[in-house]
Amino acid sequence: MSNIINVDLLGIATNPGYFSSILPNIDVSNPTTIKFLSYNDTFATNVLGPDATARQLYNLDWQAFHEMGTYNRETNSVYVTSNFKSLDNPINVTVIDLGNNYSISSKRYKDVNEANGGTNWYPPGSDQGNGTTPPRLIFCDEGDFNAYSQLTSVDPSTGESQVILNNFLGRNFSSINDIRQHPVTGDLWFTDAQYGYVQHFRPQPTIPNQVYRFTPSTGEIAVIADGFVQSNGIEFSPDLKTLYVSDTGAAGFSKNFTRPSTIYAFDISEDARTVSNRRTFAYVDNGFPDGVHTDTDGNVWAGAGDGVHVWSPEGTLLGKIWIGVESNNFAFLPGKVLVFSNAQLWIVEGIKAVGREICRDFGVSC
Repeated sequence: MSNIINVDLLGIATNPGYFSSILPNIDVSNPTTIKFLSYNDTFATNVLGPDATARQLYNLDWQAFHEMGTYNRETNSVYVTSNFKSLDNPINVTVIDLGNNYSISSKRYKDVNEANGGTNWYPPGSDQGNGTTPPRLIFCDEGDFNAYSQLTSVDPSTGESQVILNNFLGRNFSSINDIRQHPVTGDLWFTDAQYGYVQHFRPQPTIPNQVYRFTPSTGEIAVIADGFVQSNGIEFSPDLKTLYVSDTGAAGFSKNFTRPSTIYAFDISEDARTVSNRRTFAYVDNGFPDGVHTDTDGNVWAGAGDGVHVWSPEGTLLGKIWIGVESNNFAFLPGKVLVFSNAQLWIVEGIKAVGREICRDFGVSC
């Protein structure tokens, strides 16, 4: 296995400068190094596996690789949203063509103004179980000063778009951030934060930062969790019994690390309508836990300040895919992970872990 470093937890316990002794110095404006940090033996054996390797695919002069990371089988491409620059140069969608050696192109879609997170969207009546209905994409559009923040469905093959939701019973969302579709009920579970306001392209918020459940077939919308500084990443456990939500409250107009950089876990009710038993699942040691995903073993993965962190279902830190700079999100592929660090795109190949949605979205056996 290449580039793996075994971390001495007892060594860290009494030496705050431990990592400077084991990690290379990097140029944060031009990072080119990727390493595997193993905090637990299972990271190398059960998560990465014996054949994992890693490399950088792109290092651009603009931030094309920021959020989302959703695969569409019709186009055999992964869709990633860029970072915000200005209202004169809105967020676009970077398309990574898996069938053409990860070549990239940029797109914008009607009714998608400032996209952030997203997922595959199986409309009401679709069969999510075996993926026979080709999915559309659904974007978390943060909106701008003229457009409401909304959920917008896009057919990536034709570019046709449809607004699915753009208010909470008449009230304007702040900046819808990330989303997952429940694979049994079809409900859309999503977070709303204030980052459009923080980045000066949305008006002052008038609604709390909350987690919502929306039923597309009936129009029912409900708040299922509140009490967040900035509700951000959202994900289900593979058995659909636990909901994970990250709070990136430490990131705002200025960074304040006395605020949350935390992933919380909730129990999901049997009818998949409510959550309970909020508890701290993990607190990251570097940056903010942004995009959150799980694998089929129940491990929880999140982009953070120095790469991608991986925890066991019990909340034990197993390891990191370390790049030394912030990763807002990443995407599972069969046997691979694409890691986004804004201007850079990285790939980890030959991994053992399988993303929770891989079998359905790629139509493969797991």
